[in-house]
Amino acid sequence: MAIERTLSIVKPDAVAKNFIGGILAKLEGAQLTIIGAKLMRLSPAQAALFYGVHRERSFFQELVDFMTSGPIMVQVLEGENAILRNREVMGATDPAKADAGTIRAEFGANIGENAVHGSDGPETAHEEIAFFFAQAELQPR
Repeated sequence: MAIERTLSIVKPDAVAKNFIGGILAKLEGAQLTIIGAKLMRLSPAQAALFYGVHRERSFFQELVDFMTSGPIMVQVLEGENAILRNREVMGATDPAKADAGTIRAEFGANIGENAVHGSDGPETAHEEIAFFFAQAELQPR
């Protein structure tokens, strides 16, 4: 199995509700190692750039507004099959459809405020990590 890196974001709704610790515990419990982390607030320009793939979708501005509504916690996770493992522990995008015990089932409110974001593939993970972190900020295990 391959050691991979992936990006994880604790979204503003979960940060506001003090769910960071519980979410990070679930990630670490899934054998994912946090090798970089920072609490930050996105500007509208940063959020629009990060979510640019959704620019033509009807929910784009709502997404940008939400992601800039408060601080986020971004982290780089490392581990065997980290991308898939992170997506499994996150659960379905809609918390109402997420399996019990997943992050979104436990901490998400609805499809718009679903607590976390995670990279969906190796190329996306590489781009998303580079968006938030310089290589020197990452501490491999």
